[in-house]
Amino acid sequence: MINALGPGAHILSVNDVYGGTYRYIKRVAGENQGVTSSYVNLQDEDDNAILSAFRPNTKLVWIESPTNPTLRLVDIPRIVRLAKSHPSKPIVLVDNTFLSPFYSSPLLQGADIVYHSITKYINGHSDVVMGALILPAHNAALADKLRFLQNSIGAVPSAYDSWLAQRGLKTLHLRMKAHGVNALAVAKALQSSKYVKDVIYPGLPSHPQTALAYHSLSPHALKFVENYRVHNSTPEDTSFPYSGMISFRIRGGGAEANKFLTSTKLFTLAESLGGVESLAELPAQMTHGSIPPAERELLGIGDNLIRLSVGVEEAEDLIYDIEQALEAAFSD
Repeated sequence: MINALGPGAHILSVNDVYGGTYRYIKRVAGENQGVTSSYVNLQDEDDNAILSAFRPNTKLVWIESPTNPTLRLVDIPRIVRLAKSHPSKPIVLVDNTFLSPFYSSPLLQGADIVYHSITKYINGHSDVVMGALILPAHNAALADKLRFLQNSIGAVPSAYDSWLAQRGLKTLHLRMKAHGVNALAVAKALQSSKYVKDVIYPGLPSHPQTALAYHSLSPHALKFVENYRVHNSTPEDTSFPYSGMISFRIRGGGAEANKFLTSTKLFTLAESLGGVESLAELPAQMTHGSIPPAERELLGIGDNLIRLSVGVEEAEDLIYDIEQALEAAFSD
């Protein structure tokens, strides 16, 4: 996608973008392709503050929603509107990896392109490395350009990997429901723990953007959420499943976080996400280690921020594992 922009392009990105994306745009495209980039708080309520970051050569707006790992949401239709109002008319791309096509349909919200790390939820079994760009049918010219670049660069998956991804896709809707239900249960358990400072999960009422999370659900996810609430919630409980990703800040600091991460039994210490098995990681030292420390601090990615990818195991077992690991982290 970035190669398709050509030399000298400017990319406007959400400021807490995934560390690997930041590294590619800054170090690879920036140093070898002449691409410049700006990192902006796309949650800013002032339209002019966002528009002021656009340049005459802005060709791409890169959105993550929720962001990785702080789970901030971007109002996609609003950013699309701002981008289309600017003279440069940049492409609006949404990295939808965290929600998958089950929970979110960015093309229905006006995005030009949806990006997925197929490695994660779509494949779902941690045995494929692959990505995909999804375009609407009317954007055939850009699709042809991307296919040409894909073939020329060599980013072509094998037939076997494609079969594995297709296999995973067949159970996506089943797995995403289980991920969401389990993550909500784990988030509630974390919220009630004395060892946890705060929990970040858009399906909880405590999340400042929970209303945006609910209103941006895909039509089929909305039906699932409403059905879940009817059978599993009280009228006072407005929480809902919202994919399987949770971040939380453990009380204390890096020492407690590391002790927690090395004490879990079901949650494996690993960087990836979206598989049927539960994973846990420390973004400041792992996925976001390439972002300068000062910038990480501004984004709230401290040594006590832990990210969980909640799998499809039994919720009771996952909660027990979290609780015993928290006890172990503070056992001294």
